Amino acid sequence: MIETQIAPDISEETEFELLYRIIIHNDPITPMEFVVQILTSIFYLGNDRATDIMFKAHMSGTAYVQTLPKTEAETRIHKAHTAADLQRFPLQFSLEPE
Repeated sequence: MIETQIAPDISEETEFELLYRIIIHNDPITPMEFVVQILTSIFYLGNDRATDIMFKAHMSGTAYVQTLPKTEAETRIHKAHTAADLQRFPLQFSLEPE
């Protein structure tokens, strides 16, 4: 006797979260060293990469930081904004869809 199996419904599978680009915005107050510290400690970038991003934002006004699932990106931005607020720096990040 042949057994038949029913394939699972694709709509029942967990959907992957959409990816978002994290953008850092330059400001005239936040010290460059603090920006690098945030990029290394919260976004887990190497010191050289963090420094490059900081200088690009400084020269261009904004710079791409990294791409993450939306929830993770929002969490890291919240941590960065909280750390900046505690030091009274206006450091800002934003999200844009990938």
